[in-house]
Amino acid sequence: MPAKHIPTQRESAFLDTVEDIRHEREIINGLAPFLNEKAPEDMLSFYTEDEVVKLRVLKDTERDIESRMPVKLTRHYYELARRSKPIQRIVKADPEETNDMTGSEDPGNQMDYSPVEGLLHKYEMGLMYVVSTCSAHCRFCYREELIARKEIERQDGTKAKKGLAKIPDVVGYIKEFNAQVEANGGRHPVCGREKLREILLSGGDPMVLNNAKLAAWFGALAEAGIESIRVGTKEMAFYPQRFDDTFFAMLDKFHETYPEVGMHFMLHFEHPDEILAKDDDGNYIQDGKGFLQWVPETGKAMRSLTARGWMSVENQAPIIKGINDDPDAIRMLQREFKRAGGENHYFFCGRDIVAYKSFNVPIESAWNILNESQKGLSGVESHARMSITHYKGKTEVAAVTNEPIPGLPGSENGVVIMKLLRNSHSAPDRGKVCIVGRNPNAMWFDDYEDRVLYDEAGLFEYTRVKKDAEKG
Repeated sequence: MPAKHIPTQRESAFLDTVEDIRHEREIINGLAPFLNEKAPEDMLSFYTEDEVVKLRVLKDTERDIESRMPVKLTRHYYELARRSKPIQRIVKADPEETNDMTGSEDPGNQMDYSPVEGLLHKYEMGLMYVVSTCSAHCRFCYREELIARKEIERQDGTKAKKGLAKIPDVVGYIKEFNAQVEANGGRHPVCGREKLREILLSGGDPMVLNNAKLAAWFGALAEAGIESIRVGTKEMAFYPQRFDDTFFAMLDKFHETYPEVGMHFMLHFEHPDEILAKDDDGNYIQDGKGFLQWVPETGKAMRSLTARGWMSVENQAPIIKGINDDPDAIRMLQREFKRAGGENHYFFCGRDIVAYKSFNVPIESAWNILNESQKGLSGVESHARMSITHYKGKTEVAAVTNEPIPGLPGSENGVVIMKLLRNSHSAPDRGKVCIVGRNPNAMWFDDYEDRVLYDEAGLFEYTRVKKDAEKG
């Protein structure tokens, strides 16, 4: 891989237009400001005296909350959370988090598909870790191993922290991979994929990077031949002021320079309290015609994104216990997000992160919550599907039945039907289904191992990819 990335003339001309300003997120880092009463006075009540005592007792023990997942909070998000118990649950450390530390240090065995550090190339697209933090930290974070900078075991048996993507390495890999695809008639000779044409900037949250660093990635990826760029972010919830005039000027200039490259923003709102304004009594604010009003900064950021018709804006979120395991809440979220011009993409069952049992809603409950929420939504509002990330790929929980299927032993209490939506390599198993007998307490696939009825998708015959299977 090249040691240094040298921008093209077109790339340099774009980068020369980028302006940065300083953002004051007023972040509270860690529990110490609350435990030692050093946080701003009006924020000290975020944790009750009883909560402070319980968290202090766990400090520097095997159940230290911050060793599992760092604590972080912005002033903006605090203002939302003080009026909302669900929002508090998203960012407040809870002693129950470490009651059961069951879970995977590398959910989905993602590092099996990392051809260069910081890049995952599992599907037809690539995902990059471009930063290892966010403006605030969700306690149920799917990337807690990256955010907490934990060492994980690689395929070769070594242990190391997940590294971040670097432009020269990623660009070099894209060009080499796509050259092999072209030389082989449109399919890669090893994994069978078509060209690498789409990249998702992830982390952490790419939107904590300044405009110049984001622009550097955008320009380099465009010059490498990437056709579509996605940005996965929760920054519009944590600090919507980040979506300022200089950021949109950068986006507009990028589109002017590279009009052929698609741009997509994947937002993460778990609950309508993250987007809707409330009064001091905790009631949603309506205008004279009964329309619910957005948090001003969030509404402005959202309108600015959706006004740019050349990009898409979508929302996806996990269903988490005590946050949005409520059909009425996520019905309102879907309705309002679509009204603002966005699309509802996925709702997820919780992943098998370390300590997932403190956060996950049972799989069948999550499906029922989403299904119930979409009663009363129009066809355009109810696009979101229920997804769970199996090691083989993103899998839809397509249906949960209540009645037995005649002639099918094991279906006496109903079944769960799952369908592979995405699949690694050339996606040979996409669209295949798996049927299991119901287990209302199941939070992960292993809770169904004793009741598999039909499995053409091979979800319960999974074996890890061999080392170097993804080479190239």
